Order: sequence, then structure tokens, then C-alpha cells
Amino acid sequence: MWKLFGYVLVALCWGFTNPFIKRATEGIDNVQSNSFIETTFKRIWFLLKPSFIIPLVFNLMGSSFYYYFLGDVELSKAVPITNSLTFVMTLVSGVLFQEYFSTRTMFGMLLVVCGALLALF
Repeated sequence: MWKLFGYVLVALCWGFTNPFIKRATEGIDNVQSNSFIETTFKRIWFLLKPSFIIPLVFNLMGSSFYYYFLGDVELSKAVPITNSLTFVMTLVSGVLFQEYFSTRTMFGMLLVVCGALLALF
């Protein structure tokens, strides 16, 4: 049960932050200037917004949890399960942003969940 909690916690931290990070970085390509150095500093300043930093911190916490739980589980199970659950969590959080997903995507997600369950048990 502890292993499953670890997988889900990492997937939540990784998956739910992806749409927030994507939304926070929209428009970064429009930040330009005459010099490379000035453009770089403007882009760094652009990324120092709380709307980017907060999801990034949670995403990095997910990585810390991943390495913490990796010591207690088999690597051959941890990698596919956490990555597949991350995909599912990203899909679920994308629904919160009212992104459209086709039935093929939903069917693919169902197959991913079935594969993760097979790997878990």
C-alpha cells in the first residue's frame, strides 16, 4: 500500500503541474530584444512569476519524492507506473483547463491504466 501511495504522490506532483507550467510559459516566445543577453534576462524575469514558480516547486518536489520512494521499490516497476500515472494525472488536470481530448486519447489512457495495474500486481 505504501508503494502505491508513493506512485500516486509522484504522479500527482508531476502530472498536475504540467498544465500550470504550460499556461505560465505562454508568451515567452514573444519576449525579445535587440541583444541576446537582454532577451535572456527578460525571459528569466518572465519566468520568475509565481504562476510559474509555484507549479515548478511542486514538480521538483515530485522528483524528490520519486527518488525517496525509489529506494523502497523495484526500478522495473517504479518507472513505468509513475510515468503512466503522470500521463493520466496530466490528462485529468487538462480537463480542469477545459482542454479537449478525443475518444482515442481516452481509450489510450484506459490502456495505460490497465498496463500500470498489470505492472503493479
